[in-house]
Amino acid sequence: MTRPVSGGPGRGPTLARWAVAGLLVLASVVATVVLHVRHPDALVTLLPSTDMRELHVDFDTFWHSAVALTQGADIYDTPAKLTNLNPPLLTVLLVPFAWLDALTAYRVFAVLTLLLVVASVLAVARELRLSRTATALATLAVLASSPLHGTLVLGQIYPLLLVGLAAGWIAERRGHPVLAAVLYGVTVALKPSLAPLLLLPAVQRRWVPMRAGLLSAAGATLLGVLVAGPSSGFEWLRIAVTEPVPDTVDNASLPGLAVRFGVPSVVGMLLGAAVLVGTLVWMGRNRDRIDPAGTAPWAVLAAGLLFSPIAWHNYLMLLWPGVLVLAVLGRGAVTAVALAVAVVPVSWNAEWPPEGLGAGLARSLYCVILLGYWVALLSSAPDSRSPGEPVAEVAGRSAPGGAATAGSSHTTSSLEA
Repeated sequence: MTRPVSGGPGRGPTLARWAVAGLLVLASVVATVVLHVRHPDALVTLLPSTDMRELHVDFDTFWHSAVALTQGADIYDTPAKLTNLNPPLLTVLLVPFAWLDALTAYRVFAVLTLLLVVASVLAVARELRLSRTATALATLAVLASSPLHGTLVLGQIYPLLLVGLAAGWIAERRGHPVLAAVLYGVTVALKPSLAPLLLLPAVQRRWVPMRAGLLSAAGATLLGVLVAGPSSGFEWLRIAVTEPVPDTVDNASLPGLAVRFGVPSVVGMLLGAAVLVGTLVWMGRNRDRIDPAGTAPWAVLAAGLLFSPIAWHNYLMLLWPGVLVLAVLGRGAVTAVALAVAVVPVSWNAEWPPEGLGAGLARSLYCVILLGYWVALLSSAPDSRSPGEPVAEVAGRSAPGGAATAGSSHTTSSLEA
């Protein structure tokens, strides 16, 4: 898997890949600039707004639920504009914000989540021993990305999930699979649509981590229900089951894609199920080659998002650690493209009419991006281990400054090389 040296047989394909990557990166940057000029009310310019009900609407929902919990009221029956789709555990976690007024709480939360995103990216880059230039470029791409801007403006919880996922992945790389499974389980308890991640140890027949992940997810979920009241658990289940699949441009899931073209969402669910099951079955059959501390967990997450009824474009930030892994596996061109396409803002939707086949195809850009992430992450899942190498050995070769990282022959790879 070592990158071809200058003049070697792989030099032509390498240059071709980077040429294509350069064109795609340029196209993404040009599209972003044009969209910001045509639609100056871009997400990032809306951050200072004081409008909680229309702009910072997700956090407004969470804040009202947290206030309701402190007052002993129903956390799913509040004056918020949107329905809270998250389990009670999230409301319990956000209770400290109920002590502040809504706008102050939002601003504190936005700053905190921005710091969490940057810290997660830097932690993953350090774990991968990326060069300073590569780390800086990746961080700048993340800061310029549409998913981050949307998350900050709306006040969403994806940065919290990113921290849990990145921490679990780092624990796996450092030879602590049970701790990794526990961290994954708690993260799933906050966002159950990420639950397919807990099936990866099962298909790899790593039974102890599998049990740890399932038990931690169940325990954290139960804790939230007990604190918020048993009725909250039943109400959340009712809402989760009855929520329809939204037909919006930034719903990147396959059920969302189906609805966009007037096809019943169940068709998209079946396609998504085929993607998810196929991913897990393939990983199970190739378990001796699949590294749980490589791109495998991120590929499963991507498949799970494709299957989910709702997978907002902002979910892409949860896959960025896996994208950075691609860089040390000699796929820096793919990493560059994956980070660049995430910069294209959701004002892309405003450029197309609401109906018609052409418009439907154009408005499916974010689904195509998510599919691309899934393909890239899945195709690289076996790259960091030689056939027959035990899982434990791969998971243990990681600590910065210590043993070689997964795919050690690529530790000098970077985004710019």
